[in-house]
Amino acid sequence: MLDISGAKGMEVDWRSIEEKWKNKWLNEGVFEADPQPGKPKIFVTFPFPYVNGRLHVGHGFSATRLDVYARFKRMQGYNVLFPFAWHWTGEPIVGAAERISKGDEKLIKTLKTIDKVPDEEIKKFTDPVYMASYYMRENKKTAIDMGFSVDWRREFHTTSYHPAFSRFVTWQFNRLKKLGYIVKGTHPVVWCPHCQSPTGDHDRLEGEGVSPELYVLVKFKCGEDYLPAATFRPETIFGATNVWVNPEVDYIEALVNGEKWIISKPAMLKLKEQLKKIEVLREVKGKELLGLSCKVPLTNREIPILPASFVDPESGTGVVFSVPAHAPYDWLALRDLMRNPEALKGYGLDPKILEGIKPISIIKVEGFREYPAIEAVDKLGVKDQLDSKADEATRLVYKKEYHMGVMKDNCPGYSGLKVSEVKEKITEDMKKLGLADQMYDLPERVVCRCGTKCIVKILTDQWFLKYSDPEWKAKTKKLIMKANVYPEAARNFFLEVIDWLRDWACARRTGLGTPLPWDPSWIVETLSDSTVYMAFYTIAKYVNKGLVKPENLTEEFFDYVFLGEGSLELASKTSGLKPESIEEIRREFLYWYPVDLRGSGKDLVPNHLTFFLFQHTALFPEDLWPRGVTVNGIVMVEGEKMSKSKGNFVTLRDAIANYGADAVRCTLMIAAEAMDDPDWRFDACKDMRDKLNQVFKLITSITSMSDSGTIGLLERWLLSKLQRRIKAVTDALENLRNRTALEIALFEVWNDLRWYFRRTQKPCKQVLMEVAKTWVRLLAPYAPFMCEELWSILGGEGYVSKAQWPIYDEEKLDYKAEASESLIEQVMEDLREVMKATKMTPSTAHIYVASKWKWDIYLKALEAPSPREAIKNAMEYAKHLQIKDFKLIQRVASTASSIGGELKEVRLKASVIDEYEVLQSAREFLEREFKFKVKIWREEDSEVYDPKNRRFNAIPYKPAIYLE
Repeated sequence: MLDISGAKGMEVDWRSIEEKWKNKWLNEGVFEADPQPGKPKIFVTFPFPYVNGRLHVGHGFSATRLDVYARFKRMQGYNVLFPFAWHWTGEPIVGAAERISKGDEKLIKTLKTIDKVPDEEIKKFTDPVYMASYYMRENKKTAIDMGFSVDWRREFHTTSYHPAFSRFVTWQFNRLKKLGYIVKGTHPVVWCPHCQSPTGDHDRLEGEGVSPELYVLVKFKCGEDYLPAATFRPETIFGATNVWVNPEVDYIEALVNGEKWIISKPAMLKLKEQLKKIEVLREVKGKELLGLSCKVPLTNREIPILPASFVDPESGTGVVFSVPAHAPYDWLALRDLMRNPEALKGYGLDPKILEGIKPISIIKVEGFREYPAIEAVDKLGVKDQLDSKADEATRLVYKKEYHMGVMKDNCPGYSGLKVSEVKEKITEDMKKLGLADQMYDLPERVVCRCGTKCIVKILTDQWFLKYSDPEWKAKTKKLIMKANVYPEAARNFFLEVIDWLRDWACARRTGLGTPLPWDPSWIVETLSDSTVYMAFYTIAKYVNKGLVKPENLTEEFFDYVFLGEGSLELASKTSGLKPESIEEIRREFLYWYPVDLRGSGKDLVPNHLTFFLFQHTALFPEDLWPRGVTVNGIVMVEGEKMSKSKGNFVTLRDAIANYGADAVRCTLMIAAEAMDDPDWRFDACKDMRDKLNQVFKLITSITSMSDSGTIGLLERWLLSKLQRRIKAVTDALENLRNRTALEIALFEVWNDLRWYFRRTQKPCKQVLMEVAKTWVRLLAPYAPFMCEELWSILGGEGYVSKAQWPIYDEEKLDYKAEASESLIEQVMEDLREVMKATKMTPSTAHIYVASKWKWDIYLKALEAPSPREAIKNAMEYAKHLQIKDFKLIQRVASTASSIGGELKEVRLKASVIDEYEVLQSAREFLEREFKFKVKIWREEDSEVYDPKNRRFNAIPYKPAIYLE
């Protein structure tokens, strides 16, 4: 019998295997895909990575998911195209180059320690184009090392440094503008003051996904000045008890559009960028404002100005009005002052000022009494305004009040109205009275790639993609409702993003990119040139071969090739290409398009992946819209978010060097599926490498076996289980449930073989070779290097990467063999339980199998759809058999009804099995396992050794046991 317990002392030379097969794949163009009319195709794409650093395990996770699918489909007989390209556009590379030129020691250290960039290369990184070229070369090596089944003939990169692709972007943007999807307008954008440009998500060091939010500025009159308090909840103005300022902050008094305002310095700088005319009059210390009184808009009540440390000068205006009945932070700040009156004395205030401040309840909401904020603080046990649980209390109160709250009678003009309805009405009413204004701000810190903190700027001459267009949104919703979405839960995610998505600034002043065609002083923004470039893959091989030059790529060429618009003659005349060449390129495009599957992390749903959908509906006819999209989670490292600053950044290059590509691929794929976040753990990768060592050892051992065994019940069981594994893996892969598929393909097949070798003394090489060849093909999408090597060792024809995917054959299922093995496993489990209960190690185990009449009742009960029906069926059949032991009958029926799923199907289709013969044939195995004698008896036999009358307890698949 083969020892498959492990591969201790045997380490496979993975590096040599990887070098061998990646070179063969490249040299022989194994993954190069050209149109094959009549052959079904699959076009899979992954968002091209930025080249401002090395590929990391996050890239590896998203890209490997797609590569697994591409390899699976290729083996199913599809003509599969999986291309790759590189994203140079935007600020990331230029920002990094600028920081290097300034001697940024932190960045340079990161490049050396994490990216392993040599000193002589870093010196050249002051040139952003050189940096991009360097990382593109290095990352291509890594992608090849990972075993991605890419057609590298179609590789390209973005920006004007690739003039052919730049021509494509020019066509794309001219057409979008012509169709009315690009407009010039006035909109708030995230803005880098240094770059003097909008800062898109992927142009940021920090704050990806953060968007401008609109604050209402409620103006509290204080002498000749206004204190404009920034809020998202203007409807709570009737509950204001005081105004908060931070005493340690320097404020300024300024004329803002002719009115005297007191605001923080950062607020003044922001408002200047938001079309406000500002003239600074003087500086005002925050502590100077304490104790002064101001008037509440709409009611003219006088309230005091008090100190609060939670007021952030960087947020809003640095002025906040206090509603302690409905805002947990306000109640906490007030309570902190009440508990520590000395703090007020320190600012020259009389603590008695607090005596006149009482929470004012203005909103009625189900689930709360008078003061929701106070109740939430007490319920959660929030200690003070610095307690992190204050955020949770705030979310709880705000959410309930917004969705369920109603304004009370002490809100004249608005009483009885829902909170969700009254916010805009109150805001507009106060604006008309000159009591309110507005400003945009960022809810979280955003930092540009150049290292500058970003603000919100209102642009009046900016070009925007009009994602707010209702008709465009409707078309995009139609696309996502028709498309395959994996997992299905992501469909609603896309629909929500489509609903709230606003106009998007599609051009910036600095960075790399394609000049905006009609205004070259602007550059097409990072996330705007990366939406429909999948179409360019279909013609990139002609460009890379030199058959099509950039100057050939005219508007008329693209119109005809991609849309069938215009005429072949015009396309040929303007491009200078022969008509037959253009027709060939168009046929290639129409063969591959539409994209069958595009996927990446869930962090790209609010931007890139949704933009991809929008722009396809704008530019292409419905029959060329994407057919599928998949979304995955974000890779963690040892339970924490991956970050270069934390030092837990894992590059694919290092991971492959330490563990091998197949181990890295499998570790990533088994870590998570759907939108769950995978957790990269180094020990898990080491364990996976060890497991692949074991698999390699086992399969190579099978090839060197002598063929002594024959095909019996056990072999039929193994082949039957193999068919089930084929079906389960195939079904999972079809739905991109990669973890499920790999767990079955790797561990369940492994366990089947372990059981087989454990059971047999004479393994059958013929059957094991069949199993091995199937197993290798099931694992090939995940561990392609190992599987190519094993396929070669097994004598497989050609490359396993193109071998036929195992086809599930129901005819090969052997229900009696499966039922028989499940009986043996059940008996082993029961023996252990009895030994545990009796606390004895016997010399002999007597096993009694059930009588025929019990089988009849068992199967009748097993057919029933529910436990109640099972007992009913069993009782009726027992009457027919004239059996009156109702207690035993009920026990048989209950046991049968507890069986479900695959096991129920097996036992039903197996019908009656001869338990005596099955256990007799396994007797030597049982004795070998338990180290005591085993005797098998039939319940109904006349001469049975059964001193305790245990045999009458036997039921099908649950023989009675007596130990002595």
